[in-house]
Amino acid sequence: MKRDLVAAGALWLILTAIGELLAVFVDFYPLAKADKGEDIEHAFRVLVYFAVPVFTMVVAVLVYSFLRQHTTEFPTDDGPPLQGRGSIPLAWFVITSALTLAIAIYPGLVSIPNIFGDEPNPDLVVEVEGMQWTWFVSYPQHDVARVSELVLPVDRTVRFNITSRDVLHSFWIPGFLMKIDAVPGRTTTISLKPTKTGSYQTDPNLRVQCAELCGLFHSKMRIPVSVVSDEEFAAWLEEQAGAADAAPLSEETEAADALSGGIER
Repeated sequence: MKRDLVAAGALWLILTAIGELLAVFVDFYPLAKADKGEDIEHAFRVLVYFAVPVFTMVVAVLVYSFLRQHTTEFPTDDGPPLQGRGSIPLAWFVITSALTLAIAIYPGLVSIPNIFGDEPNPDLVVEVEGMQWTWFVSYPQHDVARVSELVLPVDRTVRFNITSRDVLHSFWIPGFLMKIDAVPGRTTTISLKPTKTGSYQTDPNLRVQCAELCGLFHSKMRIPVSVVSDEEFAAWLEEQAGAADAAPLSEETEAADALSGGIER
């Protein structure tokens, strides 16, 4: 019995070391392009670090049991009864309880309030309305209304006020690692700061994508996102204001945009 424990324990340590090295040095995650996305990425890494030894413990026991105890004969007798007492179950209970408590504290109590906390004085307010099957974006501070792309200045705090015209949608920008529901008759809010410039053309993760099944063309309900410098953002606002004065968006245009989706495939 002691020999089995030592062998299984050695296998567990080896697998844990391999798993932790992979978690540290292999980048499994998309590059977060917003401050709160970076918090989410870090929280996810912490969860992986904690999960690796638990996972490898189960794998080590299964692999060692298969290699050491397997037989080609069909067993006819029951195995010896296990009483469930002793140091091993107690150690397992203490270790897993400690891991659970650690996760509840961080990232739980520490990161969640920061991730979902509102920004009282944002640099920019963006209103987003979802409808089958596109998104419309407005910038009330700059008199730009209902455009079918999201352009943001880098390193500026943005508050999104999000709603839906028809059914339940979900506002999701993969590159920011943030997602929140768009609910008919209700406004949900989320605040973040884009930290890296880029566009959908160079990074497909920079898009507003509906993440809630909402009908026939759900998969096409997406619009491009661009994160630009302050100068480029100001120039874009002027361009949009001029375009709106020349040709205001009609209901027919809205319907056509909704049916075509925001990004062509």
